[in-house]
Order: sequence, then C-alpha cells, then structure tokens
Amino acid sequence: MSTAITYSRYGGPEVLTLTEVDTPEPGPGEVRIKLRAVAINLIDLKIRSGMMEGIFPIEFPVLPGRDVAGVVDKVGEGASASVGDEVFGVASLGGYSEYALLDRPVAKPKEVSFETAAALVTVGEAAYRGLHHLGVKGGQTLLVHGAGGSVGTVAVQLAVARGITVVGTAGGQEIDRVGKLGATAVRYGEGWADRVRAAARQGVDYVFDTAGAGLLPDSIALVGEATRVITIADHAAAQHGVRFTGGDPTDRFPQSLPLLAKLNAEGKLDIPVWRTYPLAEAARAQADIEAHRNQGKVILLP
Repeated sequence: MSTAITYSRYGGPEVLTLTEVDTPEPGPGEVRIKLRAVAINLIDLKIRSGMMEGIFPIEFPVLPGRDVAGVVDKVGEGASASVGDEVFGVASLGGYSEYALLDRPVAKPKEVSFETAAALVTVGEAAYRGLHHLGVKGGQTLLVHGAGGSVGTVAVQLAVARGITVVGTAGGQEIDRVGKLGATAVRYGEGWADRVRAAARQGVDYVFDTAGAGLLPDSIALVGEATRVITIADHAAAQHGVRFTGGDPTDRFPQSLPLLAKLNAEGKLDIPVWRTYPLAEAARAQADIEAHRNQGKVILLP
C-alpha cells in the first residue's frame, strides 16, 4: 500500500482526500517511479469540479494528475528505462501519489530539477504543438494570447528562439515578465486588437490562443483567415472555423519532451514554478489555483 490523493464525488478542492491505495505494478513496457514531483494542471480542477462530466468520462474514486517526475524503482518486461533512472512523463493511472506508472518514460537531464521536469510536460508539449500546427517561421509575426500564462510563456520563448517576432497579450501584472521573454507585451481588455495593430505595424501572420477568453473573432480579423489561428483553450473554436488542438491524444507531440528538457538544461527555456506543496496539501494547492493566486506552475511533492 502507498499514499495518494483521491476523490469520490465531484466538488470543490475539499473533496480531495489523502488515502491509502494499492501500490501499482508495472506491466510490459512500463516502469514504476517513486515520485519526486507532480504538476497540477487546470484540467485536474475542471474534472474534479464536474465541469467535464460527459466530455471526460471517469470512474470514482479518481486518482488525479498526469505530469510526473521521479526515480524508477521497478520495471516491466521490455521497459525502456532501468531501476535508478531519473525520468519524467505522463502517468498512466494518475500522479497525486507516492508511486506512478509510465509507459513512455523520458530521461531527465541532471541539470533539470524534478519540479521543473514535471512542470514542463503538459505546458511544454502544448506550446510546441501549437507552433508546429501553425507552421509559423522565422521572420513572421505571431500573436500569443495569454503570453503570461504557463503555456504562453513557453510558446513565446520557443518562438523568439526561432527568430519569430512575437506580440503577447497579458494581464497588467504579467506585462513586464512577457517583455523580458523577448515579446512585445500588449495589455488585455477592451481595445486589445487596436493595441496589437499599433505594436505590430508590419501586421500579424498567425495567432496562438492559449487564453480561451472569447478572442477568436478579432484574432481572425487581425490575420485575415481562420486557418491562421489556433487555440488550446476556446471550445467555441469550431463556430469560427478555428482549429482546436489538445482534445485528441493522437494530436499531441510527446516526442517534444526530450527537446524541451534539453533546452531547459542548457538555460534556453525557463519553466516558471510558482510554489510547491506537500502531497497532503493538494486541496490547498488547487484552491490557490482556483483563486488565481499562482504565477506559474504549482507542484506537489509526494
């Protein structure tokens, strides 16, 4: 037996309970890791609240969490990692726990902390995927909505490194941070499109929406056609002819994780981690996210 956080009904953070669960056993191709860090993602909160009921089927009790990092302590037949390896990736059965299973473990560079490795899984892959699908190239101009958020921050850095001119919309307290990443920061709110036009006199070629704040119609108007806009957050995308990416697991790019970890190890990619919490304080950690207190990723330490 081992310790984990589970919940048996929909509700607020208070439904999260510290409990004893069976320690998972790795099957063929899997490794079991002793967790050192697990990242909290917004999808964890949405599923727990019941917001995704009917869209994301679950069975109670739920063991939440997917982005994990730790040390391999047991391997299944044909696994791609060995006992003692430091790895990270997507947990097969949930990650708010002492142990988790990985079927695609990614080697963690020694220069990358466990907290950072867990933090980059979802946000790094989403940022990489959005840029890949858009096909934006060096010399072009990209508008990133939510540039101060976790995905937006990574997208800005990846784009700037590729020689792309980046304009990023952000909240007031994030403006300076977005500017330091190499983007031209534009304040959210009424009139944002005019402020973007003023900041990007050469025009905008593509838009990457990581905010999901109803910005698609004006974004399409900026670039001239819906095919030059992509979103990971606005579920009204289809109504506007915009591509929504992330709902289909086959649409994702797990192969981007080694590259993202390498960039972080080399000091070329910053993954902001706002705060860490003991596993037992998962409810408080999720409550802080719901209250929008965090400025960066929130990590649980089993």
